[in-house]
Amino acid sequence: MKAKTIISVIAAISLAATSGAVPKNYNLKSPDGKISVEVTVGENISYSVDKGVKLIDKSNISMSIAGGEVFGKNNKVRKVTRKSVNHEIVPVVYKKAKVIDNYNEITLSFKKFDLVFRAYDDGVAYRFVSMLGGSYNVESEQAEFHFAKDWPVYVPYVRKNTQTLETQYFNSFENIYAKHRLSEWNKERIAFLPLTVEAENGIKICIAESDFIDYPGMFLYNGDGSSVLTARFAPYPKEVVQGGHNMLQGIIKSRENYIAAAEGRTEFPWRAIIIAGEDKDLLNSDMVWKLASAPKDNMDFSWVRPGKVAWEWWNDWNLRGVDFKTGINNDTYKYYIDFAAAHGIEYVILDEGWAVNKKADLFRVVPEIDLPTLVQYASGKGVGLILWAGYWAINRDIEKVCRHYSEMGVKGFKVDFMDRDDQQMVRFYTDLARTAAKYHLMLDFHGAYKPSGLQRTWPNVVNFEGVHGLEQMKWSDLDQVTYDVTIPFIRMVAGPMDYTQGAMRNATKENFRAVYSEAMSQGTRCRQLAEYVIFESPLNMLCDSPSNYMHEPECTKFIAECPVTWDETVAIDGKISEYVVMARRKGDKWYVGAMTDWSPRDLKLDLSFLGEGKLNAEIFQDGVNADKAACDFSHVEMKIDTKEPIDVHLAPGGGWAAIFSR
Repeated sequence: MKAKTIISVIAAISLAATSGAVPKNYNLKSPDGKISVEVTVGENISYSVDKGVKLIDKSNISMSIAGGEVFGKNNKVRKVTRKSVNHEIVPVVYKKAKVIDNYNEITLSFKKFDLVFRAYDDGVAYRFVSMLGGSYNVESEQAEFHFAKDWPVYVPYVRKNTQTLETQYFNSFENIYAKHRLSEWNKERIAFLPLTVEAENGIKICIAESDFIDYPGMFLYNGDGSSVLTARFAPYPKEVVQGGHNMLQGIIKSRENYIAAAEGRTEFPWRAIIIAGEDKDLLNSDMVWKLASAPKDNMDFSWVRPGKVAWEWWNDWNLRGVDFKTGINNDTYKYYIDFAAAHGIEYVILDEGWAVNKKADLFRVVPEIDLPTLVQYASGKGVGLILWAGYWAINRDIEKVCRHYSEMGVKGFKVDFMDRDDQQMVRFYTDLARTAAKYHLMLDFHGAYKPSGLQRTWPNVVNFEGVHGLEQMKWSDLDQVTYDVTIPFIRMVAGPMDYTQGAMRNATKENFRAVYSEAMSQGTRCRQLAEYVIFESPLNMLCDSPSNYMHEPECTKFIAECPVTWDETVAIDGKISEYVVMARRKGDKWYVGAMTDWSPRDLKLDLSFLGEGKLNAEIFQDGVNADKAACDFSHVEMKIDTKEPIDVHLAPGGGWAAIFSR
């Protein structure tokens, strides 16, 4: 990663010891001066955030260390350091070719810890930094978000293992959003991040976190009917046994009385408050990525190759017109490899089933599969293979598994069924990322918590699930269409999503039904195409069967050729849970995608961001009968003048996708 940095240290002020009981305020403003943070240090430490109006009222923060030490209770500020940073970062894998990192920062130094606040033009973040020596345990962390008013909030409640609040720490981090007032929080549920609040004047506030690589993830809870959300963290596991799905999960039998073990100087995770002046500003946020630690200078990630993946699990290995029995066998996978090679698709995945079931042993391959032969066959056609792996199986010996399959020629792993984000599990992510990088293996985390910047620190981590993706349509009738136009403003703010789009069977609201073996999507065909533009996904699946794609050559060409990383991203328009319009550039081509909820919608798109002049346009739009037959679409090519807005009609559950080039 290259970085050109200009850092100006504004002040480093040594202070006389100030009584922690006498409150003192420290102020910080964003570079454009529109966002302000006030940190108050007294008996407690609190912060508040304004952007023209009060957004976050005084909210207490602290960290309790075993043995009685508390960061944030009666502490004395010893030094204040301020700095401003404005530098350009060139990512390895991202949604833009360069990122401008511009913020003002204040560090309050105490005897045993620092407290760092940053103010960006689009939000605020803070973190604790411990200066303790030796080993110690963090018993708890207090993080409050005291919203100034009882505003509406979009909440991704945990939906599994809901017997108690504690049992909810074991979950798959997948759910649609409940919308209600902050005070109407379901007291029997905790929620995972990100989470978005609708403030006044059109302002949106998204709560997220970043740079936690050896610390539990943060959940939010409201138990008193107020407008205050408080953090909750899974305690450190004490006893973990093998179990769960196909004996691939770690089931927690007991926990310690602390949330994290630490040693020496430790930078704890950033708590991020992302502030958008209007909905669309959330679509192109970089804050979670920017707050994460950069990869080490001596690490080479030039070998990381994002791309598309032909995937067999969603379509249940369904092929037609072939002379062999389809399933988990060499013939089927050679067919998928041939399909990928013919369409320039970089990878084929072998999902669950290639290793012997319920053994959690990645060296016990089913007899129907000859992996070395398949790897060699795929390599000869310019296609890489990715292997699915359950958590327990790969964690038994990470080094041995990575070394063995790297030497065989496998390109990476899709790792599944972690379903936790306690410190032990977070360490697994980091350990696997480090070891996989050593052996030039890419990683796609499924059954995973949301991205938190690990993809910047270890760019071989190219994707995460943590999303209520299209796989849900195999068994669920929940409203996926509304979810699709909600997640860009919430979940995607945290980072990439392995949503697994690309369905060629499409259904209207009235016609949809869950079918496991021949699954369909809710909404139109063009919606599926638009998702390849709108959803950030550097390792992106083609979820449907090669047989279906080969009967849809126009759509397949668009999907196969659509980039997965970008040079520039523009948020054009959108309203959370209603519609979204985004543009992304790769080289000299612009891709534009639009989606709506179940309401038909007509938009006029301003194309001035494309520059002046006439352009070639290739457009996929909902057909005139897409409101009844969701597969109906129109594919047109034309010349357009960027001075004139372009009319876009979206059918119910509809989509629109276009490529513009000179």
